[in-house]
Amino acid sequence: MDSLIPQYGGNLYNLDDIRDKVHVNVCDVRDRYAIAYLVQDKDYLFNLAGQTSHLDSMNDPQTDLDINASAQLSILEACRKSNPDIKIVFASTRQLYGKPDYLPVDEKHPTRPVDVNGINKLAGEWYHLLYNNVYGIRATTLRLTNTYGPGMRVKDARQTFLGIWIRLLIENRPFEVWGGEQLRDFTYVDDAVDAFLLAALREEANGQVYNLGGCEVVTLQQLAELLVKANQGGEFVVRAFPADRRRIDIGDYYADDQRIRSDMNWSPKVDLLEGLSRSLDYYRRNLKHYL
Repeated sequence: MDSLIPQYGGNLYNLDDIRDKVHVNVCDVRDRYAIAYLVQDKDYLFNLAGQTSHLDSMNDPQTDLDINASAQLSILEACRKSNPDIKIVFASTRQLYGKPDYLPVDEKHPTRPVDVNGINKLAGEWYHLLYNNVYGIRATTLRLTNTYGPGMRVKDARQTFLGIWIRLLIENRPFEVWGGEQLRDFTYVDDAVDAFLLAALREEANGQVYNLGGCEVVTLQQLAELLVKANQGGEFVVRAFPADRRRIDIGDYYADDQRIRSDMNWSPKVDLLEGLSRSLDYYRRNLKHYL
């Protein structure tokens, strides 16, 4: 299900190759009556519903609260009343940690969000853990870090800066790198999907929180250089970080993902250069469907 609200990135073309294998419900996660109906008789719920723009959360905090906190509580209440045997895997975010005290960041790191989005995502995460612990609604939380790959929003930078970089490269236009020295890790979408499936199937994951990481850690400038290499050409410009973004930027971040590696034998398989190459190839063929 997806609301297909234009600015949130939902795109039916992402299902083009499996249209005959899925049923799509177009509805809003804030519609508690629709959710109560849809969760009935389901075995698993992969809960990736969310408002993901950090800047939007600061400009419109009420909408962020409605989607990332209140609606999450409604989802869990629907499961408690209509399908208490369902298993939920919830997509959380590394944004909860705020500016790291140490690197790499493990799950014991204090949670200290720097924007409204992080606060509301933390509330949504804790609702899932509470319902697991109190009501037995099996739930696992995955804290994602810069998930990228085919299907991501490339129309603009509302959800990921990497998407607009890819679009501009394909259109033979230069892209901007803000700051450039920040350290980051990136998880290719196929590796993230593997983690969701493992978390759904493993009972020992119930009530647990797991970081996802990537194959390597790079600066944003190194990422830009890799992207140009994968594209076999292109230009970028390093600029100072905009003031409105710097206030909510977390600085350097990369994950310690040893817990999920140990508990579920998960590890990222797609290195950054390969993942960027796959992404560029996908959007060269399909860009028109994402503009």
